[in-house]
Amino acid sequence: MSFTKLDYCQYLLSSPINYTVTNLADHLEGVSHDQINRYLRGEKLTPRLLWDNVKALLQASQNAYLLFDDTVLDKRHSTSIELARRQYSAACQREETLPAEPPWQRTSCPSRHWACKLCVCQW
Repeated sequence: MSFTKLDYCQYLLSSPINYTVTNLADHLEGVSHDQINRYLRGEKLTPRLLWDNVKALLQASQNAYLLFDDTVLDKRHSTSIELARRQYSAACQREETLPAEPPWQRTSCPSRHWACKLCVCQW
């Protein structure tokens, strides 16, 4: 089975906790960890690619903003990350639950609200 950008993007969208090549390979029949790793080393996945794929879904509003966070940090102190609701900390091997009402739900903007996490790791 070949591995494509669509396969990778669908995995990122559907996996709420564990974004690892090993986890992805464990959930795909006929695709190995090494095959996915080679694909990711050769593929260029840029913030521009993400923007080009989501900009048509967004509605402009003076009461809203879009934030992309590309940091990879230890989540032991995740209660101090204001816009995050749930995070998985690989360092602590646990999921952190944050306050039930994130700031983007307190806005008066009647349109849809999005929280995005862009994580591109170079090992």
